[in-house]
Amino acid sequence: MTAALGALGRPVLEALAAIGRVALFAGAILGHTLRPPFYFRELGASLLQIGWFSLPVVGLTAIFTGGALALQIYAGGSRFNAEAVVPSIVAIGMARELGPVLGGLMVAARVASSIAAEIGTMKVTEQIDALVTLSTNPLKYLAVPRVLAATLAMPVLVAVGDAIGIMGGWLVGITRLDFNSAAYLKNTVDFLEPWDVGSGLVKGAVFGFIVALMGCYHGMNSARGAQGVGRATKSAVVSASVLILAANYVLTELFFTS
Repeated sequence: MTAALGALGRPVLEALAAIGRVALFAGAILGHTLRPPFYFRELGASLLQIGWFSLPVVGLTAIFTGGALALQIYAGGSRFNAEAVVPSIVAIGMARELGPVLGGLMVAARVASSIAAEIGTMKVTEQIDALVTLSTNPLKYLAVPRVLAATLAMPVLVAVGDAIGIMGGWLVGITRLDFNSAAYLKNTVDFLEPWDVGSGLVKGAVFGFIVALMGCYHGMNSARGAQGVGRATKSAVVSASVLILAANYVLTELFFTS
């Protein structure tokens, strides 16, 4: 009986310990964010890498998602003679859910893996030890700029993705579903409320924080050698993706459940 209870309890304790380590790591990053020195050059480079270079993949994901969403809603709505809801549902769906979530997942695949591999390689090649020797805090120099840049850049990516996704639905609506362009755009504007967009931007900031946090955490804690870096990269993408989906549910429950 004791052995069986131990076998059940060991994974639970390990999971709780991992959650505690991540929470302490996140707290340390937040604490260093407000204290000098500030590495603005690293912040600018991270904004470029995370924000600007992620625009193509986020835009392509959004435009095809918006088009597919319009087709699916039209196919479902036609069963109840409710085809007119396509513009409003596409806009609300992209702004509230699909824009932030799919954008976050795509950025997680691109950015979390990159950050984990970069920092993990620096650890393997003892570059992080060199930073300590030069009296530079590795957490402040490597992690804080990336986490801050992802938190700032992700809402902008979400806003751009929302606009492109709605445009994708509009293109499909007027070319494939015989919608009038002016009427489609009017329905989109009439039914889309400011909080629909605002909630998606808040989600984007949270998802950006999660993506960079997981990349930095797994990179800093990667094992030595090529296999250790590979495992850190894989773990960063998986944990960031799962946490994005979990955080999306929590935020949706908080924002839209009275």
